[in-house]
Amino acid sequence: MLRMLIVEDEQDICECLSDFFSSRGFTVVSVFSGEEALERLQQEAADVILLDILLPGLSGIEILKRVRTSNPRAKIVMVTSIDQEDVREQAFYYGAAGYVTKPFDFSTATWRTVLPKAP
Repeated sequence: MLRMLIVEDEQDICECLSDFFSSRGFTVVSVFSGEEALERLQQEAADVILLDILLPGLSGIEILKRVRTSNPRAKIVMVTSIDQEDVREQAFYYGAAGYVTKPFDFSTATWRTVLPKAP
């Protein structure tokens, strides 16, 4: 099974994402801050990381930079309410594999281009 880490400070969004991807075969762990994400990733690697940009403490972009150097194989998808070209470009520059804006469309087509298929 593919392991997914969801880094999202809004609990209701986190639960929706977790339910959606768990039902599609991912093993999902959720954390609510950048610091928690870094701690969790030291304990256990993730195949896929869904990463919000606006987080308490460290921003999602800062987490992206750190994770990209320590875990280059993880597929990191930014999930954010920020729909600005400069922020999107910055995320891709630092290694994001995808960028999905809120509110999410929970159709498979939305996620198919940015995520590996669940087993």
